[in-house]
Amino acid sequence: MKILGIESSCDDTSVAIVNSKKQILSNERISQDDIHQFYKGVVPELAARNHTYHIDKMTKKALKSSGLSLNNIDIIASTAGPGLIGGLLVGLSFAKTLAQVKKIPFVAVNHLEGHALTVRLVNDIKFPYLVLLISGGHSNFYFLKNTNKYDFIGGTLDDAVGEAFDKVGKVLGLKFPGGPEVEKKALKGDENAFIFPKPLLRTVHTDLNLSFSGLKSHVIKLVNSNKNNLISKSFIEDVSASFQKTVSDILVNKLKRAVKYCNEKFEAYDSVVVTGGVASNSYLRKKFIENIISSNKKPFIPPANLCTDNGAMIAWAGYERFKLGYSNSLNFKAMPRWPLDKRNAL
Repeated sequence: MKILGIESSCDDTSVAIVNSKKQILSNERISQDDIHQFYKGVVPELAARNHTYHIDKMTKKALKSSGLSLNNIDIIASTAGPGLIGGLLVGLSFAKTLAQVKKIPFVAVNHLEGHALTVRLVNDIKFPYLVLLISGGHSNFYFLKNTNKYDFIGGTLDDAVGEAFDKVGKVLGLKFPGGPEVEKKALKGDENAFIFPKPLLRTVHTDLNLSFSGLKSHVIKLVNSNKNNLISKSFIEDVSASFQKTVSDILVNKLKRAVKYCNEKFEAYDSVVVTGGVASNSYLRKKFIENIISSNKKPFIPPANLCTDNGAMIAWAGYERFKLGYSNSLNFKAMPRWPLDKRNAL
């Protein structure tokens, strides 16, 4: 089967085609970073307008690069939430229209589900498994028992880790998005130059919640109190490295707790997955892999280009759902908030 996937939940317009043999036939993506750079953050209205402008072009490009036409597509999947309502509506409306005109089954996909299942597109990994999903809008732990059977076991109480990276990058004067820029600066910095707070680490071992607001605020306060040092390249590099190390220490600690918690609470499992945009950070990837191996589990992290938002992950999640009998009517509504757990399964 050939599945066309559409992703437009934030500021990346992506259309991909994958098949049921786990082959990515095309995965076209266009970023809006240059558009939102001036504002140092995503402007929802501008994002929606640009999705409208690019989505048809990205679809044609995906079909052309795969050597297929819409007549060859068996399933159309689209992100239906969570995300920015304007962008979701663009992708969802476009997908529904194609499905209706060509009489192709339509599958609504939870964006978080796309991230959580991506690893099964590129690896031979079976259910159940533990997932740490870290991105610009989400930082959560899930235990996946099967497709559409997910247990939420902990997550951020305030800022997502990707949001914290971006805001630290912004206060340091780095270009948008700040996360990748902080990672670059950290390469030359001293990760022990500053000691930053690590919220929620002195809690009981079963506490899998995260908090990055206080850490972010502490870094911003430090930078604002050292404005004269902002012209110093080393200051920016040291703050970046120290912040990145602190985030790593927090996540690694909580990941150890999550492994132990799942060992006690759920059925036997072998694999731990880290996914989402922040999982493309090379420093964090290395720390995660070391930690997971030390916990006697198999580590899985998708390739960096499949950690960030992309159509291939939506196409694959759509296929995973469809093969178990899940599909959706064309009156399915966009869901700006759509938690990924068994209470919200469709």
